[in-house]
Formats: sequence, structure tokens, C-alpha cells
Amino acid sequence: MYDDQGRPERRPPSQAEHGPLAGFTVGVTAARRADELGALLQRRGATVLHAPALRIVPLSDDGELLAATKELLDQVPDVVVATTAIGFRGWVEAADGWGLGEALLDKLRGVELLARGPKVKGAIRAAGLTEHWSPSSESMAEVLDRLLDEGIDGRRIAVQLHGEPLPGFVESLRAGGAEVVGVPVYRWMPPEDLSPVDRLLDAAVSRGLDALTFTSAPAAASLLNRAEERGLLPELLAALSHDVLPACVGPVTALPLQARGVDTVQPERFRLGPLVQLLCQELPARSRALPIAGHKVEIRGHAVLVDGALKPVPPAGMALLRALSRRPGWVVARADLLRALPGAGRDEHAVETAMARLRTALGAPKLIQTVVKRGYRLALDPAADAKYADV
Repeated sequence: MYDDQGRPERRPPSQAEHGPLAGFTVGVTAARRADELGALLQRRGATVLHAPALRIVPLSDDGELLAATKELLDQVPDVVVATTAIGFRGWVEAADGWGLGEALLDKLRGVELLARGPKVKGAIRAAGLTEHWSPSSESMAEVLDRLLDEGIDGRRIAVQLHGEPLPGFVESLRAGGAEVVGVPVYRWMPPEDLSPVDRLLDAAVSRGLDALTFTSAPAAASLLNRAEERGLLPELLAALSHDVLPACVGPVTALPLQARGVDTVQPERFRLGPLVQLLCQELPARSRALPIAGHKVEIRGHAVLVDGALKPVPPAGMALLRALSRRPGWVVARADLLRALPGAGRDEHAVETAMARLRTALGAPKLIQTVVKRGYRLALDPAADAKYADV
């Protein structure tokens, strides 16, 4: 596209240029694959605040896993259910470090080995083993159905646990008459340094986050427990129920939140990529777009899109803009805006200072009108006045 003088036309940045998550802050609670999730979010424009809500006990130091491994070598199970690739690989590697690797593989060659999905199948085959069966759905429910159809009364079944609850799975096996042995491949513990988690909690309850992601049920439970220890649980639940979008990688991960009455969003496929794509749809859809002074203005978490151009805005400016946007076109008194400012005192001059910085950040001073002796208002386009008159 060219202008009237034959020069390339300058066009405002498109969403593709700055990313669908530009202007949003997303919290990441993952301990495992946090770098991968953070990179996916940042590539789409998000600001990421990471605080692992738990830590994983190193397998080589885990006495529970060593004891379970020795028990299985002494009393070989009829069936072994492998649930995660990283867990199965870690189990074999830990056994090898204890000098039990070959013995474990020999025993596993003689049992019915079930793999939850293709990644687990890959880990099993990389260890020189072959799975007997794997469901196409990657669902533990389908694994359970197969075992129950085979008949499990009196059978000894080892289940590789992976830090997350398997609701109803172990209970159903025991109800069917099976002897179930849990193999705790890795265990979750609270983080040694709680300060990053506390900063994440503070950001959530102060609405400094737009979304909070969870990739494991233990991480969700750990964050809720820490909030309860600090007396912040009611504030956190209120934030997650109204202003901060809780996004879980799957239904099992969401269980601790749902138990507290928090509704979550989940992708159809329980993977990190679909989780990020879900946020790319949900967060922009939740932001407010208004026709102001001939411009299209979209208010996001810590930035504003003005005709598609991304304008970072300081926290005080965002607080003022949100207060003005609650009743678009209506005058908001300086005293009300002062109360909206984070950490503001009693001097209304703070409003004038923050407003001047906000106008500079937006790059379009006429978006916000000063109403002498009354306050400020968004310069809503006349055609939109009727729509927002009774907001």
C-alpha cells in the first residue's frame, strides 16, 4: 500500500506484529517445563511472572521410590501401568543409579506393561521394552476399562504415580479385587524459597495478573495452601473468580481449584501449546474495546492498543484508565480517581501527575478530556454515547 505521493503507507502494528497476548501478564506456577511454557507465552507477547509453586524431590534421593522398586523386584506384579514418559524414564535411570537397573528391566519384560499414551510408549521402547497396549485417547479411564474387562481379582498391579491424583483409578482397581502397589516416581514438596510464590500471590490478589496457569494439581494445591497460610485465601479465590483467569492444562489439574469453587478454562487437548492458544483467545476477548475520539482503544492488563498500536502504560495510569472506562463518557471526580490510584494519599495533585503520564503513554492526549472543576472523562465517540449512557 502506498500514499498519494507514492511512498509506502505507514500502517499501525497489527496483532500479528505484537502478539495476541501483548499487554497481558500471565503467572506460571509450573516447576517442570516452566521455561517451555514461559517461552511460548512470551513469543505471543505476554509478560510472564514465574514462581514454581512446588519442587520435585530428586529421584536418586527418594527413599520411597527405592523401597517401592525393591518391593517390586521381590514380588513381581502381573501388570505395570506407566503414566508419564518423564516418570518412567526417571524410574529406570534412578534404578540404574542404585545398581538395580538391569534387574528392573528384566522383571518388566515379563509383565503386562500398559502405557497411557504415545510419549510413554516412546520412553518404554527407548528402555528396550515393548508395551502390551496403549489407549488412543491417552485416558486413564480407558486403561481402567481395559483392566476391568480383563478381570483383576487377585492380580497384583503396579501403578507409576506421577505427582498428580488419579481420581477413582486406584480405588476402582482395589474395589475389583486387585492388589495395587504405587510407584511414587517423583514427589512434590513446597519450594525451599517461598518469596517468588509470595510475589505471585501478591500480584494475583492485587490484580497485577491477567491469568494464572496451572500444569499440575499439586501446584494448584500448593498455591492455595500458601495463600491460606498467609491469610490471603479469600482474596485469591475472589481474584480467580472474577478478574484473574485461571487456566489449567486439563481437568485433573483443575480439581483443587474446583474444590474451592473456582471455575477454570481448559484446552481440548491437554498440552502446553493448546493451553497457550486458549489464552490467546480468552484474554483478548475479555479486554474492553471502546470508540474514543475517533480511535479504537482496547484496554488490556498493563497496556493499551490504540488503533492496533501497543502502548505500554504505567500501573497508576492503568488504574485511572480502568476507573474511567467503568462508565465510558461519564465524568469521574478527582477524589474518586485518587482512591483508584495504588498507594495514593490525599493529595489530588497525584491524579494530575498520573493523568499527564497516562496521556503521554497513550500518545493521543484527546482521548481523555478534562472537565474543569469536576474531573475527567473518556472522550467517547458521539455515536457510542447512547450505548453507554446507562452503564
